[in-house]
Amino acid sequence: MASLNPPVCDFGWHAPDFNLQNVDGKLISRDQMMGKNGLLVMFICNHCPYVKAILPRLVAECQALRMLGINTVAIMSNNPKEYQEDSFENMVKIATTKHFSFPYLLDKTQQVAKAYDAVCTPDFFGFNHQLQLQYRGRFDESRKETAANSTRDLFYAMKQIAETGLGPKQQFASIGCSIKWMAE
Repeated sequence: MASLNPPVCDFGWHAPDFNLQNVDGKLISRDQMMGKNGLLVMFICNHCPYVKAILPRLVAECQALRMLGINTVAIMSNNPKEYQEDSFENMVKIATTKHFSFPYLLDKTQQVAKAYDAVCTPDFFGFNHQLQLQYRGRFDESRKETAANSTRDLFYAMKQIAETGLGPKQQFASIGCSIKWMAE
């Protein structure tokens, strides 16, 4: 399982559209998810130890961001044939047991991950109210274990975006498991 770091923020890059199946069976688009002050698009999966390490805190942070007018959507783009834990059925279980307050969408063709140039899980894309990228960084300094007293990098970046429309100039790349691509 390779650990990768995605590139940091390409300020102003526009959020590609999507229309994907949620764990409740409904199709969800980018525009449906847009919050008053922005949108957090995150690529996650069920099996990744980096995601597992932050998941309870991530759910709480997304609830706090909603209070700031930032909506969140999670997208799972891995090839579930390679990792059964990432199957749609298991996505439903995780979203239910972990009390996701945001849609958890299946990118079964992997076209959305490619459009976003997502490279790992977790990979965070924070957009302002004009759908311009303002944050592409880490959740916090945690890796596969929770870092004690870590700074809430993602939360504070998205709070700044909600308040000013601009992300922080200094950002630290996320780290995570590579997206499991299908053979071409």
